[in-house]
Amino acid sequence: MTYDIITFGSGTRDVYLVGKNFKIVEEKKFFGGKGIAVSLGSKIEIDNIMFHTGGGATNAAVTFKKQGFKVSWCGMVGKDIGGSEILRQLKDLGIDTKFVFRTDKAPTNYSVILSSPQAPDKERTILVYRGASSELSSNMIPWSKLAADWFYLAPLSGKLAKLFPQLVNYGKTNGIKIAMNPGATQLNMKDDALKSILPKADALFLNQEEAVLAARMPYRSDRGILKKLSNMCGGVIVVTKGPLGAVATEGKRMFTIPIIKTKVVDRTGAGDSFCSGFLSEFIRTKNIEKSLQFGMANSAVNIAKWGAKEDLLERGEKFKKMPVAVSALR
Repeated sequence: MTYDIITFGSGTRDVYLVGKNFKIVEEKKFFGGKGIAVSLGSKIEIDNIMFHTGGGATNAAVTFKKQGFKVSWCGMVGKDIGGSEILRQLKDLGIDTKFVFRTDKAPTNYSVILSSPQAPDKERTILVYRGASSELSSNMIPWSKLAADWFYLAPLSGKLAKLFPQLVNYGKTNGIKIAMNPGATQLNMKDDALKSILPKADALFLNQEEAVLAARMPYRSDRGILKKLSNMCGGVIVVTKGPLGAVATEGKRMFTIPIIKTKVVDRTGAGDSFCSGFLSEFIRTKNIEKSLQFGMANSAVNIAKWGAKEDLLERGEKFKKMPVAVSALR
């Protein structure tokens, strides 16, 4: 069987803890200068607890499936309730799981998401346990059966990161297009290793912090960072900027799109829904403007609900299209 897309990366059980008793504190040592805190030695009441599933690879797979693609996820979960729930949800949606393995060496990946109504811009803190996904190794993967038009490589952390160059090289050798959404582990590779990988990307998705790591330079301007990245990667490059929207290039032009203003409930999965939405439209049309519009719309409906996979756009569903500004890159 040949798939339209195979996604690689983690699947997680997400536990949301929502409480007004989580205090937002100013602390220069924290990323962004703020942190979430509770008093030590106390029993703290929370207002709500919710259970969802997440993980970059499974989040993206749901978008692709809802957009009508034949999709499979390659990953690993534990032999536990969390792993069973992830598999149940994917199977219910019609996502192929024949490349998903189960292990008793580690529990399924878990994220505990701390959310406070006091947090600015609905930001949250995510406590991450990288469990079963890190147990997936190269010799478990049935390489000859990975027949697809596209590989979507979500962030691969821990021991799973070792598969990154192997997946890229296998894909390119076998005529499979590569979409990369690399995390810090991949981007902190040695310069020579990174320079050998990025040119093989047909689509590269980064946030601002990741763009800095990839380009090995400060983020002084959108145009400057895109110029540097386009010298390293021959495919389409997309950089997400949170509330400031996103920019993209194919090496000649710069495309800029603002966010869709909407009531934000939960930002978890916003990047995954944007990137997978962009790629869905790009596969269909090869049109960067339309792809940015669809990615932004998919992300907007996602952040209006709790959970990283909720309310993603269906194929043919109407959505709001934001204007895209186009200018020369160089």
